[in-house]
Amino acid sequence: MGYIGVHGINALHRYKYSGVDHSYVAKYVLQPFWSRFVTFFPLWMPPNMITLTGFMFLLISASLGYIYSPQLDSPPPRWVHFAHGLLLFLYQTFDAVDGKQARRTNSSSPLGELFDHGCDALTCALEALAFGSTAMCGRYTFWFWVISAVPFYGATWEHYFTNTLILPAVNGPTEGLMLIYVAHFFTGVVGAEWWAQDVGKSIPLLGWVPFIDGIPTYGAVLFFMIVFAVIPTLTFNVQNVYKVVRMRHGSMLKALAMLVPFGVLLAVVLLWDYMSPYDLIGKYPHMVVMGIGLAFGFLVGRMILAHLCDEPKGLKTSMSMSLFYLPLAIANALTAWLNEGVPLVDDKWVLLGFCLYTGALYLHFATSVIHEITTALGIYCFRITRKEA
Repeated sequence: MGYIGVHGINALHRYKYSGVDHSYVAKYVLQPFWSRFVTFFPLWMPPNMITLTGFMFLLISASLGYIYSPQLDSPPPRWVHFAHGLLLFLYQTFDAVDGKQARRTNSSSPLGELFDHGCDALTCALEALAFGSTAMCGRYTFWFWVISAVPFYGATWEHYFTNTLILPAVNGPTEGLMLIYVAHFFTGVVGAEWWAQDVGKSIPLLGWVPFIDGIPTYGAVLFFMIVFAVIPTLTFNVQNVYKVVRMRHGSMLKALAMLVPFGVLLAVVLLWDYMSPYDLIGKYPHMVVMGIGLAFGFLVGRMILAHLCDEPKGLKTSMSMSLFYLPLAIANALTAWLNEGVPLVDDKWVLLGFCLYTGALYLHFATSVIHEITTALGIYCFRITRKEA
């Protein structure tokens, strides 16, 4: 199946990336470091290879979490926390440097944006699993993925309509990642148990705050992240899109429709967990987060491609492909309700099938789109040299 038509190919040739990072930390601290760091890469090294290398760092980090804490509810060795922090720092560095390498080698292209943000979408799941290992979150690891995925999807949705990716003075890709790898390093010193004890013991100054006293520290962090980061960010995304849609006399209903596939994906996975006789999110957190994370990566990638190809605004029917497997999962869980708690197929295998399906879907999408874009633009994915005419 082709993802790019003639109109999309023409749009790819015209496309220019527009993004602004207002972070003071990035501007005055990290940017000078990144500008020096990029000079260590040879000029023949393609930017997408740097992006892929950074992605591999987080893949290693998530794998360490699985090896030493399969259900993310037991403390791994302390060196694992330091490894998580270092690998996340390297990911952030490589993710920032790839764009500089593209400009340095005059090899910027729409493919680079798609490849970069496509990897970033998957790293929401990988870093959630790494942090779940550090903080012993167990089933709450799923919700840490949610609070990273929601702002990411909102920012991608806003970029699709405004044509400019605007990062505020305090944002997730800069300060957010810094806080996370500082948390990894901090946990390497105090131990993972610090996160599992009551917040009043971990941070006595917060013991008086209503609603959070008596809950685990990671639960308090989740609460504060939702209230002070996720909700305000999503509100600004909606406001910015509304301004653009109103200015262009478009339909806000069509704009909001693009949020539906992600909302349905999240709701149905939660329904599956509720209906299943097993605690899927608690017992198999890695499979749940990776399965839904791959489906999320497909949704984000499809929206980015629609933006690059200047497709008409509104819901893309192909986005529903990420949801095709879930009715089978719900039907199987329903058989447990009708058969004294015993499903037709063990939900562990159904969940594994979900991971395989979303993995195959994402892989097909990525390879197909890379092939179509490189053919259309006459470039290579992992080489800087242009193709011969």
